[in-house]
Amino acid sequence: MEKIFIVSAKRTPIGKFMGSLSAIKPGQLGAIVIKAMLEETGMESSKIDSVIVGNVLSAGQGQGVARQCAMYAGIPAEVPAYSVNMVCGSGMKAVMNAVSEIRSGTASVIIAGGVENMSDAGFILPSSVRNGIKMGSIQAVDHMVNDGLTDVFNNYHMGITAENVAEKFGISREAQDAFAYHSQQKAIAAVDNDKFKEEIVPVEIVTRKETTVFDKDEFPNRTSTPEKLAALRPAFKKEGTVTAGNASGINDGASFVMLAGEEAVAQYGLKPLAEIIAAGESGVAPEVMGLGPVPAINKALHRAGMKLSEMEIIELNEAFAAQSIGVIERLCDKHGVSREWINERCNIHGGAIALGHPIGASGNRILVSLVHALKMYDKIYGLASLCIGGGMGTAIIIKKY
Repeated sequence: MEKIFIVSAKRTPIGKFMGSLSAIKPGQLGAIVIKAMLEETGMESSKIDSVIVGNVLSAGQGQGVARQCAMYAGIPAEVPAYSVNMVCGSGMKAVMNAVSEIRSGTASVIIAGGVENMSDAGFILPSSVRNGIKMGSIQAVDHMVNDGLTDVFNNYHMGITAENVAEKFGISREAQDAFAYHSQQKAIAAVDNDKFKEEIVPVEIVTRKETTVFDKDEFPNRTSTPEKLAALRPAFKKEGTVTAGNASGINDGASFVMLAGEEAVAQYGLKPLAEIIAAGESGVAPEVMGLGPVPAINKALHRAGMKLSEMEIIELNEAFAAQSIGVIERLCDKHGVSREWINERCNIHGGAIALGHPIGASGNRILVSLVHALKMYDKIYGLASLCIGGGMGTAIIIKKY
């Protein structure tokens, strides 16, 4: 079986809700990263076989967000592009699809990633408007909340699924807040010490008054303290434990990798950063969607013929502290490793609670960060995984080249 390599891994800085990236359309945002990868690798855009883009909030963004990303990046019209919507797993699923296409022999080099501008998500009128409203009020639906953050099977917010996990496994408010604070501290240290410099593509922000360069994640909360976290009210249930402080944010961003088979690497003189070893995806009950990474990770490890203890760096997307703790505890039980062992290796530069969670891009963002962390710390094997709305999970294992 042909080996498949990541030859470039880049992302934008993550913008906060209504922040630095809010005015940039998803197609343009994705194009910024794709252009940077083409420049870095020296790859001719005409040699790209396909562009696959994870995107969740596509309503009102124009036809074919993936096609927009490709065309705005200067990739020729002859190169196809398509979007993937696996909710939070979209950016990772795009990579899985790319791997399958290269392994099947239908492609040699593919750009795969994800993009989301949650700030730019619109409001949707009911379809009854098409037939005319005779009298009475109508309600506009928030596209972001309805299609990105609400469990359709139970008609409740993703935050309730985190509450369900907390209740099921007795995960305390104190444990969640401590997890969140630690994520903030790790992310702030990483930003301040330029740990993300190699993976971030600076974005030029043009306004009527000035042009600035946005080159660092802006969501980490430098004012966060254990006391402030403890003072926050529950966000989803009156007597709940999930708050705005121990949950991920509403964010904007784009992230991509360029994948190539070993023959294409030799043919085009590409320099591998990491090898794709195995991947897994699985489903769980929608009510506890945050546990999705557990079976997905187990599948990926089984396919790789590896043990969790062989993973030297782990990127686990932090949708909520409750579900992250739930996943970590289940992995400890299943694989016989300690909580301390996982914590030493997991989200070493912070996670989505601090960095942000642009839903269509996050699955790719954690992979990009993993690629660069393996190189930075001279580690060999890494694992990236995340939970998915609706009750699913995805996971990818990579090996530093």
